[in-house]
Amino acid sequence: MLCFLRGMAFVPFLLVTWSSAAFIISYVVAVLNGHVNPFLPYISDTGTTPPESGIFGFMINFSAFLGAATMYTRYKIVEKQNETWYFNTPVFNLVSLVLGLVGCIGMGIVANFQELAVPVVHDGGALLAFVCGVVYTLLQSIISYKSCPQWNSLTTCHVRMAISAVSCAAVVPMIACASLISITKLEWNPKEKDYVYHVVSAICEWTVAFGFIFYFLTFIQDFQSVTLKISTEINDD
Repeated sequence: MLCFLRGMAFVPFLLVTWSSAAFIISYVVAVLNGHVNPFLPYISDTGTTPPESGIFGFMINFSAFLGAATMYTRYKIVEKQNETWYFNTPVFNLVSLVLGLVGCIGMGIVANFQELAVPVVHDGGALLAFVCGVVYTLLQSIISYKSCPQWNSLTTCHVRMAISAVSCAAVVPMIACASLISITKLEWNPKEKDYVYHVVSAICEWTVAFGFIFYFLTFIQDFQSVTLKISTEINDD
């Protein structure tokens, strides 16, 4: 395990494990308390009512921080690789970072503004998180192909692009179906007119969310060769 997490590999590993735990723990607590239906609630539904709202808010906030740290480290890795062996326009890498950080801000908004309390703000944050996150993975997949085979294997590139493609395909019906739902609520009856939209949107939401998790899992190998160096300089006047 220590060999597996050498260098800075612990950062994406912690992001993946922490975010997975956030989704699973919030879901379990919400279901056990009878606050949501066990069958396909929205992710946000599992973090709306106390006590799971506190768990969800705390854990997703930290996930947003870990996501930003992972994206910035990835940005510096690509920047250094590009200096050694030019393969990509630096602006492309910067745009990817900015979009990723905006997505992390969206995650923070989702964590701190519950969907039933301030639905407009919550939904806006979710839109930022999912759309910017999907575009980030797509741009990073393109960068991976550009740096292949010098810095990435073709298999890694294919895996990243496959995850990006699935996420892109899922985020469109997720947004479309969610926009067709006339009311925001936690309990759904299969006989209700908007139930099908809810189910399709929820399936796509969970698909995109875990798509992000599996995508960041592919960063672990890249981060193994990176170390954190803190230098202190003392100026003698």
